[in-house]
Amino acid sequence: MRAQFLAFTFVAAVAASAASAQTPMTQYMSDKDIMALIEKAKADRKNDAPLVPEPILQLAPYKAQLEYRPLKAPAALHEKDAELFVVLQGTGDIITGGKLVNEKRVNANNLSGSDIADGQTHHVVKGDMLIVPNNTPHQVIPTGGAPIVVMTMHVPFPAPANWP
Repeated sequence: MRAQFLAFTFVAAVAASAASAQTPMTQYMSDKDIMALIEKAKADRKNDAPLVPEPILQLAPYKAQLEYRPLKAPAALHEKDAELFVVLQGTGDIITGGKLVNEKRVNANNLSGSDIADGQTHHVVKGDMLIVPNNTPHQVIPTGGAPIVVMTMHVPFPAPANWP
């Protein structure tokens, strides 16, 4: 719970710093709200989708979302964004670094691949946090026979000039 609180406090702080002084913004989600968002992700899952994202905050240039991950999803690389991961439920491996396998461009700033070769495996559990720098391949793989649920936040790199 403390990691969840810290993560959502971080999201709120970023939102507040990005908003103007005349329009301060606070984003708060209780554990009940988070659990409801997880249930929504489960209900929104289509077929065998490996990843179901649910938006938490979209305040350009920041984007935070809950990600319900019942299966291994493709690896990703964000050229202009770092990505913060906070594990809310479950266990898994987050693989970082190395090289994307079967690399393909998704859009102007993102690449994906089926896997990562020669990456570093981070075994994660509820409460763990990990920041993946921009231009770093990463992949989340649920372990333990149950989905892993993470909160992610994309942070532009380099950070804006008014970064706290």
